[in-house]
Amino acid sequence: MSSALTLARPYARAAFETALSHSALSGWAEKLAFAAEVAADSRVVALFGNPRLSSGELASLFLPHGEKVDTDFGRFISLLADNGRLPVMPEIAALFEQLKLDSERTLKVRLRTATRVDAAELEKIGAALKRRFNRNIELTQSIDPKMLGGAVIDAGEIVIDGSVRGRLARLEQALVQ
Repeated sequence: MSSALTLARPYARAAFETALSHSALSGWAEKLAFAAEVAADSRVVALFGNPRLSSGELASLFLPHGEKVDTDFGRFISLLADNGRLPVMPEIAALFEQLKLDSERTLKVRLRTATRVDAAELEKIGAALKRRFNRNIELTQSIDPKMLGGAVIDAGEIVIDGSVRGRLARLEQALVQ
């Protein structure tokens, strides 16, 4: 996995710089997400390394409907095909998305709870996180029936565990020491 990220990083950065210079970050993000889905398809994976398929023919599978080969995105995909880097497309798309979010000063946050949180409470949580991280927040909620109660906030590198299970574990640790 780390070698795939190492291979993907310069391509993601190049794609980001190209998209940024043309004010087309959202468009490129959508196209890269499409190409990442194609690269993850088992039928396409079977085609990687097939000597009967030219790099141009393989690259054409990664272009969204209506996208031409002579566009910036088309040339980018052709370059990846020529260099044998289409298999790392999911990593390229993920790294591009992170660069895009960083440039927009946005942080994706996942709120995991035992039950659904109402919209007003979600708004309060989003506002508090915005103050704490000084970034715009994209908050998504997921229900985890295994949780006893409380919430876990996953903000990338920072996880805030306010779950009942987490509190009990901290209490146990305090009692042991």
